[in-house]
Amino acid sequence: MIDLNERYAEKKSFFNRLVVVYVFFGFVFSFFLYQTYSLQVSEYKDYETAAIANKTKEVLVQPVRGIIYDRSGKIIVNNVPTYDLILKASLIKSIDAFLSDLSPIIELDSDELDYVRENFDLKARYNRELIVKKNLSREEIAKFEVRGYKFPNAFIDVRYSRYNNYPELFSHAVGYVGGVNNDELDSILNSQALPQIETIFKYSNGFQIGKTGLESTYDQILRGKFGKKIFEVDARGRFVEEREFIKPKNGENLFTTLDIKAQQVAYDQMDNRRGAVVAIEIDSGSIVSYVSTPSFSTNAISNGISSRAFNALIQDNDKPFFDRASQGRYSPASTIKPAIALFGIENNIIDWDFSIEDPGYFILPEDQRVYRGWKKGGHGNVNLNKAMIVSSNTFFFSLAYKSDINKLIEHLSNFGFGTKVCADCFNPDKALLPTPEWKMNNLNFGWFKGDTVNLGVGQGYLSATPLQLAYYSTVLANKGTSKELSFIYEKQDIKDLNIQLNNTDDLDWKRLHQSMIGVIESPIGTAKRLQELKTYTVAAKSGTVELVSTDTKEDYKIIRENEGNRDHAIIIAFGPMPNPKYAVSVVIENGESGGSVAGPVAIEVLNSLIGK
Repeated sequence: MIDLNERYAEKKSFFNRLVVVYVFFGFVFSFFLYQTYSLQVSEYKDYETAAIANKTKEVLVQPVRGIIYDRSGKIIVNNVPTYDLILKASLIKSIDAFLSDLSPIIELDSDELDYVRENFDLKARYNRELIVKKNLSREEIAKFEVRGYKFPNAFIDVRYSRYNNYPELFSHAVGYVGGVNNDELDSILNSQALPQIETIFKYSNGFQIGKTGLESTYDQILRGKFGKKIFEVDARGRFVEEREFIKPKNGENLFTTLDIKAQQVAYDQMDNRRGAVVAIEIDSGSIVSYVSTPSFSTNAISNGISSRAFNALIQDNDKPFFDRASQGRYSPASTIKPAIALFGIENNIIDWDFSIEDPGYFILPEDQRVYRGWKKGGHGNVNLNKAMIVSSNTFFFSLAYKSDINKLIEHLSNFGFGTKVCADCFNPDKALLPTPEWKMNNLNFGWFKGDTVNLGVGQGYLSATPLQLAYYSTVLANKGTSKELSFIYEKQDIKDLNIQLNNTDDLDWKRLHQSMIGVIESPIGTAKRLQELKTYTVAAKSGTVELVSTDTKEDYKIIRENEGNRDHAIIIAFGPMPNPKYAVSVVIENGESGGSVAGPVAIEVLNSLIGK
């Protein structure tokens, strides 16, 4: 007999299993239905984007840097197209074998070979192009193209070189560009929210950034913004066709206040001597000439230089890379005397009628130390006007001795000493305006009255750059008002200066200018030799920076046998008077005489500007 209970149990068990199977297949069906919906509907865009990404590749397109002009619209720095032989470094197994195969076709000199070998590993590591030879001739192009099948990883293409039309004139003012390290590249690309990917280069040297001068200061403006090309690629990653092109935004052009003619005159007049020349348009605070010598070729640096040639520049005893115009520290010497004179007038220590006997020295009452003037026997009876014209140290020793050091330091800072005076100069030095606190903190000595006496003639711890001296000249020329210096017209955020002098009036300024005119025009002036070099009136103050202290001229004659011990020559000047338009400062290291050595350089620069 059939057991009904057992039959019921079997049916129930079968039904349960059937439910499980239905549920399982129902779940599987639902899963596939969901996946199909996701692929074709809800997540279609994501998968489409991913698919496109798998078959496309973005490549950055390098922008072209802006052109740099002088103030009359002449090009200083341009982008010059050349045909270059370019190597895909990452695909070359042996650079020596490649160069050996190439040598019968295209000749490379020793510097070019050094450059290729020195940069090959770095370029290969970062998958960057390497320029083997620039500016190929037609003959070289033809010879390579005929045999190009032998060099599948090299090609000839148009690339730009950053080219300065006056590479030695503007080496420090305009500066140069160079390659970038990974941190710099990340910073450049991050500013546009771009990844570090393959790039189509417009320049022979690949990525570039301003390293010094205006190329660095205004790098972001000059650099422009990268564009993009989006290519369709096959399974092997080879480009099939261009899908989209977002043009790069080329850099903005830079119109500077520099004057090529004045720059050339200043450079020629310096005659490769160590020193600097800075000329300023007084009303605007515009830098029209900015020369540091000896110089170097910015084109060689910007467009590839071998380590050997670069090290030769680094090791040159004359330090051509050193920007003496804004980083060289020099004692201002007697050029400080107009500012000291104004301090004496402002603080009622002296007036224009005050006079003293100048025996050729000043004795410090505290310890009887003797501070000697430059002329043995002195200048006799001198008032302020004569003291400026003949540059009487004794007069200014005496004036400084009577001065409160803290007030004097504050006064000198108003003329730009110890301060930043340029809005867009590259890494300018503030030099040193010493204070009692500075001396204690750095030399562990207190301030002596003799330190103040030395300050009165621009010696001792005080130092200034030629750039600061040019700024100081504009303040003197403009009767206490000036603008922060700049290489660009109408630059934003330029600071205006107006020195508050309560006891100094316009007549005092006129008399000060007249005494500085006498430095050249008076028969007893320290720079009277400059009279015949011009046809207009110039106010000036020359100086001699003493490097080694001596008691007599005979001692100095012995010291000067070593050129490095000779005094520096220095001068500040502005003109044409009575309404000066330009101010200039000149420093010539070991030139000895400010009036006869630095003076002619200043006058010739003024001639080039005023003669227009």
